[in-house]
Amino acid sequence: MARTTRNPLLAATLALTAVAAGFATWGGWSWYDAAHDDLAAYAKERDAVLAAGEQAVQKMNTLDHRDLTRGLDSWEHSATGELRRQLTNGREQFEKQIQQARTVTSAKVLSGAVTELDDRAGRASVMVALRITVTATKGEPAHKQSRMLGELTRTPEGWKLSALGQAPVGNATPE
Repeated sequence: MARTTRNPLLAATLALTAVAAGFATWGGWSWYDAAHDDLAAYAKERDAVLAAGEQAVQKMNTLDHRDLTRGLDSWEHSATGELRRQLTNGREQFEKQIQQARTVTSAKVLSGAVTELDDRAGRASVMVALRITVTATKGEPAHKQSRMLGELTRTPEGWKLSALGQAPVGNATPE
């Protein structure tokens, strides 16, 4: 009669190898699945919209009378559609007003959120909270906080503002 010997160390090693191979397979599949998930692509696009929206709203609230051409060029570069047409058509008159006022306006983004995103249509909306500082040639800087609503449109150059306005504050219905 033949005698068989079992090696407990070999059996444990084979079992652990099988478990490790199973985890490696599961991990690889999970990674692949997550990388090709529509929700991940949508989240990435939402993040791109938020970054573009915050940057554009900040630019549209920043202007230095000493470097007016660069500031207004930045505004136009951040806009598309009707908003861009309004900026372009009113540029000469606006330049005169800013040169007379001799102000420096700077904005800092406090927070922002995407309120709507239609990735297929290439449209989005954002709300951005800003701290705006206006400094005249004489006097102390004036600080105010503002909430802006922006509409963005996807262009070949990326997301750009197509509309911008002040967000309503407080109770919208009369008491």
